[in-house]
Amino acid sequence: MKRLLSLVVIGCFLISGCSLFKSKEDKTAQELISEGMEDFSNKKYRASIESFQKLKDWYPFSKYAILAELKIADAYYQIEEYDKAIAAYESFETLHPRNEATPYVIFQQGICNIHQMETIDRDQKAAKNAIDVFQRLKRQFPDDPYAKKADEYLLRATRNIVAHEFYIGEFYFKSKHYRAAAERFRGIITQFPDVGYHQKALEYLSRCDVELEKQGTRK
Repeated sequence: MKRLLSLVVIGCFLISGCSLFKSKEDKTAQELISEGMEDFSNKKYRASIESFQKLKDWYPFSKYAILAELKIADAYYQIEEYDKAIAAYESFETLHPRNEATPYVIFQQGICNIHQMETIDRDQKAAKNAIDVFQRLKRQFPDDPYAKKADEYLLRATRNIVAHEFYIGEFYFKSKHYRAAAERFRGIITQFPDVGYHQKALEYLSRCDVELEKQGTRK
């Protein structure tokens, strides 16, 4: 009898213990996705991330989990935390490469890099990343509307890189490092003939040749 009573007490404790470990805020997947989408629509992006993340953690096999993953990336994009947005978009693409949203996800990775582009006197890593992403989008989904939209941003990123190269070329020229300057201008002429710097690069290259002739070092 005492043994039976002990088992009943232990059972009651376990049941009550389970309720202790369960958060009072526990919600269904439906409730979490609804709250997240509502917060997102109202531009409460951090609150929406919290709801979407809970959905992912608590209900990873829910039919809403994929949408939550995508909206986390979109929310980070909206609050301009572009590194986190890129990581979230990349994760989505890796986990769901055949999802219908994949072209959009790749496009958004490129746009995040566009927003991170530096001025022409700074490193152009983001611009180069943007070009790589948009070119990949066009290769993988050549007929998708997002691939067609990528052209505008490809040109913008390319112009940033060329402007950077031209800036360095001018710096070398003004510093009388004519051979180094000529290499920069020659690279612009051969690699980027159609982005607005071709003629100016030709003119500078000619001036470099003149200066190198004076030094007797032209090759």
